[in-house]
Amino acid sequence: MKETTPPTEQELLAQIDPARVPVHVAVIMDGNGRWAAQQGEQRISGHLNGVLPIRETLTAATEAGVKYLTLYAFSTENWNRPKAEVDALMELLVNTLASEVDELDRNGVRLHAIGDLDSLPSGCRGALGKAMERTKRNERITLTLALSYSARWDILRMVRSIATDIREGRLNTFAVNEDLIDQRLSTHGLPDPDLLIRTSGEHRISNFLLWEIAYAELWFTPVLWPDFRKLHLFQAILDFQHRERRFGLTREQATHP
Repeated sequence: MKETTPPTEQELLAQIDPARVPVHVAVIMDGNGRWAAQQGEQRISGHLNGVLPIRETLTAATEAGVKYLTLYAFSTENWNRPKAEVDALMELLVNTLASEVDELDRNGVRLHAIGDLDSLPSGCRGALGKAMERTKRNERITLTLALSYSARWDILRMVRSIATDIREGRLNTFAVNEDLIDQRLSTHGLPDPDLLIRTSGEHRISNFLLWEIAYAELWFTPVLWPDFRKLHLFQAILDFQHRERRFGLTREQATHP
């Protein structure tokens, strides 16, 4: 029996319906440490080799017509990792931003960030700020890095903000609605994700965009992040396009609004 050749990246891209591309794709980049262990290397090697998949995923998202790409780069829980690993990650972030900003700008990428950015080292904040300023007028795709971010942190600060305004008379309790909550989260200005991808075979959300992914489609892959390539994103988008999104409606209502 003749073996079938797996489709190429370009063949997968050609199968994608441009009219049904997810507007916003969010990715939990997981598996760097396990990848390094499999290679018999230190954990930082996994992070270093995780830069190429970011480039590949951004390029693939742009080619497919995705307008917003959000990457879970560093969680608030990650601060509890060994200091040497955290320091190496911060240095990698600074170096990557510095080396990639020209390419981002040239390709029409607007860089954005969410999370407790004040907790980042000054060098990281400086590099991030420069890159965001440089690319702020670009409109082809928005790349958002979630740094020192967790959904519970974001929801907590949102609740405190609203509670303070109510206590001080600036806001009526009955004015609190979903739109107001959206405005007070660090993701304000971004549409809710249509598709959430997690690599490495884990099947959990890990405190990422808990409010925003209420109706997102979830796609899990056993591929470790350093091995993630354009074809994997195209596969996720094609799977997304075969799903029926009803947002709580019946099939009849969703098909014939």
